Amino acid sequence: QVQLVESGGGLVQAGGSLRLSCAASGRIFMINTMGWYRQAPGKQRELVAGIRRNGDTNYADSVQGRFTISRDNAKNTVYLQMNSLKPEDTAVYYCNADVIVFGAYESNYWGQGTQVTVSS
Repeated sequence: QVQLVESGGGLVQAGGSLRLSCAASGRIFMINTMGWYRQAPGKQRELVAGIRRNGDTNYADSVQGRFTISRDNAKNTVYLQMNSLKPEDTAVYYCNADVIVFGAYESNYWGQGTQVTVSS
């Protein structure tokens, strides 16, 4: 019923920037919290940043001050601006959203993931 499609990943040198986007589509009534997670090889998936519908944000300590999460409620889209990238930011980045579908309760959805690789 709901699809999350990420874009914007790629290969970048350390110190560079990337902007990820995630667009939600389907029979969406409203989206509450949206967020970005990442998973590096051999590691658990971790929260990178989250944003509530009212714009309140939270960040992992490791990205505070370098990454900025934002959203466009009219477009059902969330963004992650990543600056001053480090090799340790290399991971698959996943979009996540709490979505209320028409005629249903809130459910949690994941995107398919987009690879971010930072070379040293």
